This record gives sequence, structure tokens and C-alpha cells, in this order.
Amino acid sequence: MEHFSLFELNRIIGEVLSKNLEPSYWVIAEIGEIRQNQNGHCYLELVEKEGNQIKAKSRATIWSYTYRNLSGWFETITGQSLKPGMKILCNATVQFHEVYGFSLNIKDIDAQYTLGERAKRKQEIIAQLIEDGIFNLNRELSLPIISQNIAVISSESAAGFGDFANQLSGNGFGYHFNIELFNSTMQGDKAEASIIASMLRVFERIDDFDLLVIIRGGGASVDLDCFDSYEMSSHIAQFPIPVITGIGHERDETIADLVAHTKMKTPTAVAEFIISGAQYFELLLNEQFAKITNKLEESIEEELLELDQFCNRFQRNVQRLLYEQNLKLNGVKHHLLFSQQNMLKFHEQHLDGFSAKLTKNPFKIINHEYESLLHIQKEIEIIDPKNVLKRGYTLTLIDGVNINKINELKKGTKITTITKNMELESAFVTSKKIKNDD
Repeated sequence: MEHFSLFELNRIIGEVLSKNLEPSYWVIAEIGEIRQNQNGHCYLELVEKEGNQIKAKSRATIWSYTYRNLSGWFETITGQSLKPGMKILCNATVQFHEVYGFSLNIKDIDAQYTLGERAKRKQEIIAQLIEDGIFNLNRELSLPIISQNIAVISSESAAGFGDFANQLSGNGFGYHFNIELFNSTMQGDKAEASIIASMLRVFERIDDFDLLVIIRGGGASVDLDCFDSYEMSSHIAQFPIPVITGIGHERDETIADLVAHTKMKTPTAVAEFIISGAQYFELLLNEQFAKITNKLEESIEEELLELDQFCNRFQRNVQRLLYEQNLKLNGVKHHLLFSQQNMLKFHEQHLDGFSAKLTKNPFKIINHEYESLLHIQKEIEIIDPKNVLKRGYTLTLIDGVNINKINELKKGTKITTITKNMELESAFVTSKKIKNDD
């Protein structure tokens, strides 16, 4: 039985492949891994997937001279570098080495195909965002009437952040803005996770901010891929306050730009946009102040006119009332004067009559009064106790008190009886209560 060494078998396979295969093939594959060694050679692992499953895999090489020219040209056309996850159309020769086995040697890459694949992937993500019902959510939010408290996601050392902050703080209108930076990685493989983490930190303090600003500043376009990812775009689209992007690039818009509330080209442009919002707010305030001032002036004029009319009416009414009261006072004065004169005449006549009586009948009055006095004197003499005793009556006293004032007599009570000619004294032997008819 014929047998071969492994080296011989691998050499036969290599010869068969080289005789039966074309000099090169255009192959569609996804870059699974890519690395460059110190000599400048680029080593790749190409894969083909069905869903998440790998259907085929092959090693590939781009030698240093070819890689220097090819990578630079590819970045110029596509705006990005070769990296894992990228789908490419490459021209490769099939090689089978006795030691290293099967591999592909890449001679060329069709950059236009990658652009098409990238655009296709971008449209797929946009379609997914629309299907999920979140594509327009952030754009439908209303901008605050004025934005003063601003959360900024950027790199602390980025020139773009410095330009943004300086533009806001140095605005020529004297507006004050509160800026808080959430420091993030803005390029490279870690950018997407870092930016999303910063967005979550802002979300935890959402009530402290009016706007979220994502700025990056200048730089290579190859570092913008994270802004075309579904995860990044979905977080921006669903953020509860307006998101303003200023990623600092001139090429086609990223998906992040499309789902954000407002997209500006540069960080400086974002700052100018925010300042313009404050200007618009000031303009509205000035318009309202002007309206209020005009309204107040109109109201003051109307009130002054009404006040003048009221003063005129008041003056006329006061004059009319004064005239009426003056007439009434004159009537009262005439009435009083007439009444006073009549009263004086009456009393004068009464006094004249009384004076005449005094003049004519003084002695008659005196005699009348004298006779009255004599009559009174006679009545007094009649009721004098002495005259009463002379007529045979007696006066009884109990212990010196008129008997009519005593209610009860006790044994041994002293009794004095007075007559015209004598006084008799006696005492009660028995006690008897005397009823007084008074």
C-alpha cells in the first residue's frame, strides 16, 4: 500500500490547488480578528456567519507593503479603518503551506462594497429603531424655554469640550450657564459602553438638567462607529430630556445625530445654539415687558382720564350740594330769625302783662298771701299737743316712746300718761302683745 509523509501530502495538496484554482478570487467575508505585528504584516481571521453561527473560517494575511498602501486608501474612501465585525469584499489568492496550512493572501479590498454594507447596516438599524417606535421620541420633546443646567458627555481633555465651555462662559450677552461634565471615553472600542454609562449617570439626576449635550470635537472619522450602533442610538432616542449632539465631523450624519433632538456640526456650534436659545428667551421677555409696559401706559391713561372725569363730576356735585345746602341754611337762618323774633315778642308781651299785674295788684297779692299764712297758723295751733290736751285728750308714752310705735309690752314696762294738768306713771304687771293697726 502506497503511503506519504505529511510533508509530501501537504505539498501534493498545494500543487493540486495551485494547478486547479484561479490566480485570485473575490471573497465576501467578515473580519473576525485582525492584528498587525511589529514588521507591519497584518494577520486576519475571516469568517462567514449565519445568524450567530460561524459557517466557515479561514486565516488571511496582508503583507506589510500591501497593507500600508491598502489600509490608507481604505480609510480615505470609507472614513474608517479595518476592524473586527466589518464586512469586506477582498481579492485573495489561495495558499497552502506545508507548515502553516491553508490561508488567503489578500491583495486588494473593494472599499465601495464596505461602504455599501455599512450603509445597509445603518439602514437596518434605523429601520429597527422605527419598528421599535423609538426613532422620533427624543426629537418630539420640547426644548426648555431656556436651558441653563446642562449635562455634558465628553472627554475632559478633549479640545472640543474646552471650546464648548469657553464659548458658553465667554458669551457676549452675560448669560450664565451651569455645566456639569460626565467624563467619558469618546473613541475606540470602549467609547460606546463609556458613553452609555455616562448617560445612565445623568438619568439618575435627570431633574437637575435641562439638556444633555454629547460632544466629541475633531478627530478621525474612523472613531465614530459607536455613534452608529443600535445600543447608543436607542439610549439617545429614549432619553427623557432633549439631547444635542456635536460630534465634530463633516461626513454623513450618524444614527446618533438622526435620533437626537438637535444635531450640530461642532461643539462650538452646540454652544452657539444654546446661547441663541437664551437670546430668544430674552427677546420674548423684552417683548412681554414691552407689552406689559404698553398695557400699563394705556391703563394709566384710561385711569387718568376716568379720574379726571370723576373729579369733574365730583366737583360739579360738590358745587351743587353746596348750593343746595346754602339755600337750606339760608332758609333755616330766616326761619330761626323769624321764630326768635316771634318768641321774643311773645315773652315781651308776657312780661309786659306780668309787669302790669305787679304794678296794679301788689297789695292784693300781699293780702292774699297774708290771709293764707294766718290760716296755716290757725291749723298749726289746732294740732298743737297742748291745745289737744286742753280739749280733754291724753298722751301715753311707753318708756318715753309714743305708744303707737310700740308693738309689745313686757312686765314692768314703764307707762307715762300726760293730761292737761298732770303726768301719771304706771307699770304693766302682765305682758300682752298689742296689735298696731298702722
